[in-house]
Amino acid sequence: MLQLRHPAARIAFVVLAVLLGVFVFFPIVWMLLTAFKPQSELFQRIPTILPEAPTLENFGRALTRGGIPGYVLNSLITAGGSALFTTVIATYAAYSFAKYRYWGRQPIMYMLISARMFPLALILISLYPIFSRLGLLNTHVALILAYVVFALPAASYILYGYFAQLPSEIIEAARVDGAGDLRILHVIIIPLALPALITVALYGFIWGWNDLLFSLTLVTADRMRTIGPGLLFTYLGEF
Repeated sequence: MLQLRHPAARIAFVVLAVLLGVFVFFPIVWMLLTAFKPQSELFQRIPTILPEAPTLENFGRALTRGGIPGYVLNSLITAGGSALFTTVIATYAAYSFAKYRYWGRQPIMYMLISARMFPLALILISLYPIFSRLGLLNTHVALILAYVVFALPAASYILYGYFAQLPSEIIEAARVDGAGDLRILHVIIIPLALPALITVALYGFIWGWNDLLFSLTLVTADRMRTIGPGLLFTYLGEF
């Protein structure tokens, strides 16, 4: 732990922390303050810090122009679907790797985790012709599957580490009481692993929400665009 015994060291640390905080958070604060300024105040030669005439017209304009509500809905569908399917598949895969012993278990696990070594562009080049032949381009299904392909290795690794730490005695005791494997997983293991499952779900959702490469390539119809490409094509230019 950092020890700051000298008063000068403490002062320097506080000053450095304040400067770092200003550097990180000032753009966010400035963006929020600017959002409440009217158009006439936005283009003043000497900008004002606080809005002189606060207004909500910028928010109304953003929600009624450019199809932003539709883009947000598409992002919620694809990111939420990705989080759901990634969590479900990774749960079964990680539990199998952690608590069962069968031939080929480790090679399969290493092969799954090694998928993270490949660049996104290479994965996209592989997925695009498959989705094209299946007629999945310009659909939510294509984006959800693409996000699952990318997020699944990391999600499986996270859950594998969590399941491996759970004592096997709990599982053996449940089997002695007559519980089957699926009942043990659903009733005992999943409630215990809830923090890890939430982490994996958030990871899958954030990755799907922030994606730009897959959504730009696999979706070209404006009505199916997610928030990233939608904002890019709506406001690219003078805005």
